[in-house]
Amino acid sequence: MVAVGIVLLPQERWVSARRKWALAEEWGFDHAWTYDHLAWRTLVDEPWFATVPLLAAAAAVTERIGLGTWVASPNFRHPVPFAKDVLGLDDVSGGRFVLGLGAGGEGFDASVTGDPPTRGERTRRFEEFVGLLDSLLTQPVTSHQGAFYRADQARMIPGTIAQPRTPFVVAANGPRTMTLAARYGQGWATYGPAYATEDVPTEPAAAQEQWWAGLATMLAQLDAIEASARPAGEPPLRRYLSLDGAPVFSMTSLGLVTEGIERAAALGFTDVVVHWPRAEGIYAGDESVLEALVERLPGLQAL
Repeated sequence: MVAVGIVLLPQERWVSARRKWALAEEWGFDHAWTYDHLAWRTLVDEPWFATVPLLAAAAAVTERIGLGTWVASPNFRHPVPFAKDVLGLDDVSGGRFVLGLGAGGEGFDASVTGDPPTRGERTRRFEEFVGLLDSLLTQPVTSHQGAFYRADQARMIPGTIAQPRTPFVVAANGPRTMTLAARYGQGWATYGPAYATEDVPTEPAAAQEQWWAGLATMLAQLDAIEASARPAGEPPLRRYLSLDGAPVFSMTSLGLVTEGIERAAALGFTDVVVHWPRAEGIYAGDESVLEALVERLPGLQAL
């Protein structure tokens, strides 16, 4: 069985976005996500709404579908107030909230509140961020003094509906963050391998195949890390793939997105995530492809 999710970028006013979130559930997607940024890449000067109130609103108009951040990072969040947000989203959603977490990139979010950390600092900060969130969400009162964060008798009462806490899906491409996923995560997420521009074939089909080959290598690395770092008794990590990390956008055609979900399932991914097509720019595509995918969804989920 493979679960299929969809990302809805936080760009539309709720009067328009409400319909899409409700449709994601009506159409049978297993989970729906939004990005957790202050602004993002080429869309930095376009409308962009806050993540937490958007997901709370989505929880209020849905009943079944999982809802999550793809992904939240320490770039502009402190674990103590953010844990309160997680507690609230868990409550409003009835325990359906899934916390996607990542170390944070080097774009707008990293510098808008001050000087960005170095790459090494960013990884160490992320390790402390995840560990402290775990503590905050599994005990009623937490104190912590670390290199990046402090908590002094921080209270998270009454705790989450999801037990033992809201599930973590940790985005990781390297061994250090994969280890973090194995230690704390209920899931691991990836966009797949990233290559220097000069290393990517110019022919789209060749670039796609290089990406799939890189995914197989990453999965083998995760297998080894999970075997050594996963706490005893914990169930295996769920494995989430953003299909749109590939060189060609999945919603280019029904054939491409269907093939992608099938190949991901065959590799061992338990969950595949696609993006709702936009009118132009990044993730530009035709909503008719999404509608056609919906018709195929039950069969794909049974893989």
